[in-house]
Amino acid sequence: MSAVASILSELEKMGTAQTKKTWLNHGAREPIYGVKVQDMKTIQKRIKKDYLLSLDLYRSGVGDAMYLAGLISDPMKMTKEDLQEWADQASWAMVSEYTVPWAASESRFGRELALTWIDDADPRLRATGWNTYAAVLSLKKDEELDIKEIESLLNRIIKEIHGEEERVKYTMNNFVIATGTYVAPLLAKAKATAVKMGVVTVDMGNTECKVPGALPYIEKAEAAGKVGKKKKTVFC
Repeated sequence: MSAVASILSELEKMGTAQTKKTWLNHGAREPIYGVKVQDMKTIQKRIKKDYLLSLDLYRSGVGDAMYLAGLISDPMKMTKEDLQEWADQASWAMVSEYTVPWAASESRFGRELALTWIDDADPRLRATGWNTYAAVLSLKKDEELDIKEIESLLNRIIKEIHGEEERVKYTMNNFVIATGTYVAPLLAKAKATAVKMGVVTVDMGNTECKVPGALPYIEKAEAAGKVGKKKKTVFC
C-alpha cells in the first residue's frame, strides 16, 4: 500500500459522522471523512514535514487529507506552481482560507501570490489572497513589510468591502484585524479603517460562527500588549 493510500485509510477510520456533519455545515464537499484537526495532528507528529507526500495527499481531493497536507507541508520547498495548484483546487473555506494561505505565507512567494489572488476574478481566490497577506503580516518583521502598500490595501477595503462576496468580506475584515494586531506602525490606521468600515455582515451559512468585530479585536490585542508581536508559524 502506498503512503498516501495508507494515510487515507487511517483518516477514514478516524472520521466520525458528527465531525463530518460539522465540516459539511462549514462548506466542505465530498469526499470528506470528518476527522477532527486534533486527530490529524497525531499523524502530523509522526510525519513532521514531507513535501512530496503533502502534494500527493492534497491531490487526493479528500477534504481532511487536504488539510493534513498543509500540516505536513514544507512551504520553503513549495514552488509557485505548487501553491497555485493548491489555491485552484481548494474545495472549501477551511482549505482555501487557511491551509493555502498558511503554506503560501511561509513560502518564498507569499506577498506576490497574495496580491495576484486579491485581484482574481474568482471570489474564492480573492478570499485566499486576503488571508495570505494577513498571514504574511503576522510573520514578517515590520521592516520587511511594504507599509505604503498595506495602507493602500486598507483604503481599498474601506471602498470595496460592503460590495464584495461573503467570504471575501470575511477575509478583508481579517486583514484589517491582522494589520492592527501585528503591524505596530499601522495600529492607528487599522483602527481608523475598522471605524470607517462599520459593521461587517457575512452570511455564515448553517453555523454558529460570527464575524469578529475588527475594532474590538484590535483594541483587545492592544490592551493585552500584544500589538506587533509576530508569530513563528501560522499553521494550527
